[in-house]
Amino acid sequence: MLHPQVTAAAKLRRRLTAEQLSASPYERLLAVRAAMEESNEAETGPALPLPVVADLDANGVPCRLYATRTDAPVFVYLHGGGWCYGSIETVDRFCRRVADRSGLAVLSVGYRLAPEHVHPAALDDAATVLDHVRKNGAELGVDPSRLAIGGDSAGGQLATVTARRQRDNGTPLDFQALIYPALDPLTSAESYDEVGEYGLDRASMKLAWETFVPDPAHRLTPDVAPLAVADLSGMPPTLIITAEYDALRDEGADYADALVTAGVPVVHTRYMGVNHGFARKLATIDAARAAADQVASALRAALTF
Repeated sequence: MLHPQVTAAAKLRRRLTAEQLSASPYERLLAVRAAMEESNEAETGPALPLPVVADLDANGVPCRLYATRTDAPVFVYLHGGGWCYGSIETVDRFCRRVADRSGLAVLSVGYRLAPEHVHPAALDDAATVLDHVRKNGAELGVDPSRLAIGGDSAGGQLATVTARRQRDNGTPLDFQALIYPALDPLTSAESYDEVGEYGLDRASMKLAWETFVPDPAHRLTPDVAPLAVADLSGMPPTLIITAEYDALRDEGADYADALVTAGVPVVHTRYMGVNHGFARKLATIDAARAAADQVASALRAALTF
């Protein structure tokens, strides 16, 4: 059963007006972006104070660093939002909690969004940030020799593609944490039919993929579709979180199975009673706090050595 907190949280975000719904696709997208930002405080709650919260420029990519101590391992985080919306602000409270609970430094990435910047812009930004951390760790006060990556939804896709590219480049990451990652451009999973009425449906996800990767010829390449990668061996140990009432539920589970088959250590946790997007809503959904703490615990165990 869908948890009542999920229903209550959904009411906090302003719905688009009839005029906005009848506007051009780009104007509707701008309205969705604005509505998400406007509801952010109510959904995610007050900011947890930390010793270090600093906005910085990672060779042209805006980022925000959260830390409780110096020389900590680094968790690079990529926000969700269908590659088209979301921001450093919309995952600020989540990143603060993970930094506080894990003892790691969390670096949240403000990658470029589609349709203004289509694939591979966001992926290039993630690579730029990792390179910046490795080269400037001492200046940032972090330990770049212990490095993890993660993200939610679209950010989960960017994170695991980046992890695979780092593996291929001979610079493997130590861990990845993927929260209901978007991994299948074909939107073929049965979960779209079973639970597509709970906030994320197939039509919305197809539009997100098409906006992010306009050229259909690129949508099933390894840099877009992680499930299309032939060899997943050597990927970092992985935490995958999925949600019972999420249309992306099955592709996350399929990816967990594929990683296990390739010999990658994996923990896959399905949170019951919640839907897509729950994990950042710390003020409104109890399971969000549990998920953030699970990510923090997994990072602490994997990188504090």
